[in-house]
Amino acid sequence: MKSSSLFLFTINVLVAWSTYASTAIVSHQNINLNLNLSAAVTSSAMSIYQLEKSPALGKMVTPSTAELCSVAKGTVDYLALGKDYDPGIITAGMTAQFGGDLERVKRTLNFICQIEQEDKLAGAPSRLMDAEFIVKHFDVIRWMPDKKQAQGFAKNKPLLKNIPDDKILLTKYYIKLAKGTAKQTPETPYALYAIPNDEKDLTLEQANAEPSLTRHQLTKQDVITGILDQDKLADPMVWLSRYDLEDSLMQGTVKVDITNDESTSGDITSDGSSEITSQFFNVHRNNGIGYQRNLKKEEQGRYWYFKKTDSVMGYGKDANYKIPVYPLVTVAGDLAHLGLGKLIMLTHNGESRLTVLADTGGAFENNQYQLDYLGGYFKNWDDYINTYRTFPDYFEARILLLKE
Repeated sequence: MKSSSLFLFTINVLVAWSTYASTAIVSHQNINLNLNLSAAVTSSAMSIYQLEKSPALGKMVTPSTAELCSVAKGTVDYLALGKDYDPGIITAGMTAQFGGDLERVKRTLNFICQIEQEDKLAGAPSRLMDAEFIVKHFDVIRWMPDKKQAQGFAKNKPLLKNIPDDKILLTKYYIKLAKGTAKQTPETPYALYAIPNDEKDLTLEQANAEPSLTRHQLTKQDVITGILDQDKLADPMVWLSRYDLEDSLMQGTVKVDITNDESTSGDITSDGSSEITSQFFNVHRNNGIGYQRNLKKEEQGRYWYFKKTDSVMGYGKDANYKIPVYPLVTVAGDLAHLGLGKLIMLTHNGESRLTVLADTGGAFENNQYQLDYLGGYFKNWDDYINTYRTFPDYFEARILLLKE
């Protein structure tokens, strides 16, 4: 990215998390899903999505086909939970109009792992890095951006205003790296909280049906006053600075180096062992307040409660079932429209990379012009900018389906 456009992108908060995460990218619930997917089969949709007979893919540059397979497998496992578990997300989405039903989506992802494993056992280069192999085995659906949608949010946002006719906007999100403390300190006065005590034994559906619960009553601005601690309404899991809190809420997944005493220096104990431990935290449930695209992150009323995890997690209706994801092979997007688990090829300047749509976020409600690329592990925006300064803002996007 050019630094000037990235600065505007940062100020205007165009990213999802993560999950999120879930991340973001946003692993995120309470999105107002459009369940009437048949409405996607319109003349407008047909102009946005078109089957390509002879796609020009160029050189394949997918960073890790092994990690691509891992994300694909985790996504298939989630899809196997069935439509009734997560209606509107476990669906074929827009590929239904091209004969891409849910079973074909699963076969596509399983084929990725089949080829990866066969080539690994044979000690051969991955065929997934061969553009001719991709064209031979996959139907390729070109995705053009819905610029009419984008213009509704384009005021003072050059990245949206300047979306080209033939490329989508590719923003980026990342796994936040932070330093925290096990106890509250002047430098780390804000906590990541577990879900409130009054819903610990409730399913997501049960908790969402009880508007009197703590989670539904408090905005982020309420939470940072310390009200949860004063009334012992929820358990703090780690304490952060305000900057790291806001970045964690935005990105959806955070890896925290936790100092286990009141010091933030990370000193070594007398026996030579470090007092610092590392822990992943991922968004669990939020307060039901929608993400506002025109507000800065500090002004958002939405607040996420977190859960400890063993790795980076992408989408999941609730914390018990989420998709493990990896940087550089995962994208977040409009799951309600596209459908979870799409294999998406991103192309720029003659280079193509494969990714799996395995995450979403608040910015992706009714958004057919943008994806969010899980870019890696970063401490802050400066760290991120140094890596992605020259990374392009716009990519050709293609959705792949295994040929019948």
